[in-house]
Formats: sequence, structure tokens, C-alpha cells
Amino acid sequence: MHKITVWIIALLFIVPVKTALSFPTKNQDCSKCHTLKKEEAAALLKIFNKNIRVLSVTRSKAKYLWEVSYESDGKKGLIYIDLPKKHLLSGTILDLQSKKNLTQEKLSEITRVNVSQIPLRDALVIGDKNAKQKVIVFDDPE
Repeated sequence: MHKITVWIIALLFIVPVKTALSFPTKNQDCSKCHTLKKEEAAALLKIFNKNIRVLSVTRSKAKYLWEVSYESDGKKGLIYIDLPKKHLLSGTILDLQSKKNLTQEKLSEITRVNVSQIPLRDALVIGDKNAKQKVIVFDDPE
């Protein structure tokens, strides 16, 4: 009788674990079922900051996360939202294999300044105006 009770208890513990672990992934692309549009991301983020403007939403290099670039009060930033849209992650994501800072790479990309759009009409030019490479220095006198 004691052996039967032990087996029944053991089965009760094994069955739920086996069922939970047996969900097949079959290499499915989760982005087919899960989507996040800019409007949805903006609505989720407005809970935290009413002045936020979503610039783009893309799949993150980190699986199961959306990468949301935004602008708020003149500053650009990056946050992550999980596929079911239940969690928001703010911080740095590092690739363990390549040791790259994925967040910093994306931030550098979205905050890059197009130098050709900087007005140089009133600039003080030192050296050759037609030089191949130029250095632009900003100073705030006030």
C-alpha cells in the first residue's frame, strides 16, 4: 500500500512538469502571431510619460522583445517590450557571445547627426574650406 501511494504522488508531480515542458516550439516565428504597432507602443508608454513620441518599433536582436525607439523632451531613447506586451524593460542588453552592447549600438544609430545639415553659414572656418574632412566645434557662450 505504501508503494502505491508513493507512485501516485510521484506521478502527480511528474505529469504537470512533463505537460508544461512538452509545449512544442517547432522553430515558429513568434512575430507572425505577435505584432506591435507604433500606436500601440505609444499607448503603452503614455502611461509612464504623456510627452513621449514613438519613433519606431522593430524586433530586437534579443528574442521575444520589441525594440521601441522614442523621443521625449527633445531626447531620444530606447526601451524594450516583451511579445505579450506585459513587461517593459529599460536598460542595456548585451550580447554574451560577441560582447557587444546592442542597446548602445541602436542608440548611436538613432541619435546620429547628419553633419551636412548643420548650418555653417556663420561658422568660423580655420584652414581649407574644401578640406576632405572637417571638425565642427560647438560652444555656448552663455
